[in-house]
Amino acid sequence: MQDLEQRIAAAFARISAGVDGMASQIAATPQPVPGHLMPDVDLHTALDEQRMANAQLHERLAILKAHAADIEQDLQAQVETLTRHLDAQGIDLQRLSSTVAQLREDLRRLREAAVQGVVDPGLINKAMMAELDALRATRTAEVNEMNDILSALEPILQAEEARAHA
Repeated sequence: MQDLEQRIAAAFARISAGVDGMASQIAATPQPVPGHLMPDVDLHTALDEQRMANAQLHERLAILKAHAADIEQDLQAQVETLTRHLDAQGIDLQRLSSTVAQLREDLRRLREAAVQGVVDPGLINKAMMAELDALRATRTAEVNEMNDILSALEPILQAEEARAHA
């Protein structure tokens, strides 16, 4: 009987060793996953591509926002410059209008004095001073206008210079 027990124990040992070997072999071999449980590689690839495209769009959007901010700052600076020039021209125009009105009044008085045959040196002097003031105001307005033109041409000339040196 002992012999039979030994044989049965040996058979169980062989079966146990065989089962352990098969279990390790099954664990090492990948098992096919049913189709409905297998991850769809195409969907993952498409999702990755969409994520990459989304990231690129976010980068482009950030670049465009930065560019728009730069343009906005440039335009704001131009508006401020043009506002200053317009204010200066308005002041020049007021000064010129005032001087011309004074000149007209002085010339009217001078004509009246000439018609009466009375020559008043003070009126002549005052008319000459008003005319000089009008000429100065006109010159100031023209100088300001030339400065505006030159400041508008300066970026163009710098761009041409840079292109010539490149």
